[in-house]
Amino acid sequence: MLSLLGGIFLGWSLGANHAANCFGSAVASRMVRFWTAVVLCAVFVLIGALLEGHAGIETLSGLTAFDLGQAVAITIAVALAVTGMTWFNLPVSTSQGVVGAILGIGFLNQQLNLASLEKVLICWFGTPFCALASACVLYTSLAVIYNRLRISIFQADMLLRIGLIIAGSYAAYSLGANNVANATAVFVGAGTLTVFQAALIGGLSIAFGVLTYSRGVMETVGRKLVRLDPFSALIVVLAEALTVHFNAIIGVPISTTQAVIGAVLGVGLIKGANTINRKMLYGIFAGWFLTPALACFIAMCLEFAFHLKYIPH
Repeated sequence: MLSLLGGIFLGWSLGANHAANCFGSAVASRMVRFWTAVVLCAVFVLIGALLEGHAGIETLSGLTAFDLGQAVAITIAVALAVTGMTWFNLPVSTSQGVVGAILGIGFLNQQLNLASLEKVLICWFGTPFCALASACVLYTSLAVIYNRLRISIFQADMLLRIGLIIAGSYAAYSLGANNVANATAVFVGAGTLTVFQAALIGGLSIAFGVLTYSRGVMETVGRKLVRLDPFSALIVVLAEALTVHFNAIIGVPISTTQAVIGAVLGVGLIKGANTINRKMLYGIFAGWFLTPALACFIAMCLEFAFHLKYIPH
C-alpha cells in the first residue's frame, strides 16, 4: 500500500490544481458557489475515471515494461518535476511529466512501445489547436442561437449560470476520464493494480484533491479568466471539455491547461481581442518541452540511484 502513496499524491495534487479549469471562471464570477462547484467536480471526476479512464490507463501502462520499484520512481520523478516547474512559475502538464518519466525508464530498459508513443506525441501537439478550433465553432454557432433568444437580463443570467454548471460538470467528467491514468497507470504496468482498481484509486485521489485544496487555485485562475464575459467563459470550458474527452476516448492523457489556453485563443480570434500575451505563450512552450524532459531525467537518476550498492572498505 505504501508504494501507492506517490500515485495517490499525484492524483490529489492534480485534482487540487486542475479543478480550476472546470469551474474557476464560474466560481470567481460568482455565477456558481464554491462548494457547489467542488462537490459537482469531485463527483463527476470519479464518474469519468470509472467509466472511461481505462483507455488512458492502458496506453500509459503499455508504453514500456517496468516493475513496482520503477513505478515508484516514476511517481516520485513526476512529483519533483512538477514541484520544480511550479517553483519557477512555469506551466506544468502532469500528463507530459508522467510520459517523460515513463520514457526515462523505458530508455534504461531498452524497451519502448513506439506506436503508442507516436499517438501520444501527436495528441500533445494537437491539443491546443483542437481546442482552438472547437472554441471557434462553438462560439460562432452558439452565439447565433443565444442572440436570437428574446429573454430578460435575469433570464440570460440564469441561462448562463445553468450552462456553466453543465459545462463545468462535463469538464470534470472529462478530467477524470483523461487524467486518472497519470496517477495510477504505472501501477497497472507494474502488475500491482488492475485497470478498475487504478481507475477507482486514481479517481478518488483526484476527487479528494478537489474537495480539500482547490479553492486557492480555482479563485486565482478564475480571476485571470473572468476578463472573459460569462458567455465566452462558457465556450472556453465547453471547448476544453470536448478536447479532453476526445483524447480520453482514444486513450491519451493530455494537459487540460493547454486545452484551456487553446480555447481562450480561439475565442480571442473570433472576438478580435488580445486574450493572451507573448510572455504567457513563451511560458507555455517552455513547460511543453521542459516538463517531460525534466521528469525523464529525474526518473533515470532515481532508477540509477536505487540500484547503487554500498561496498564497504
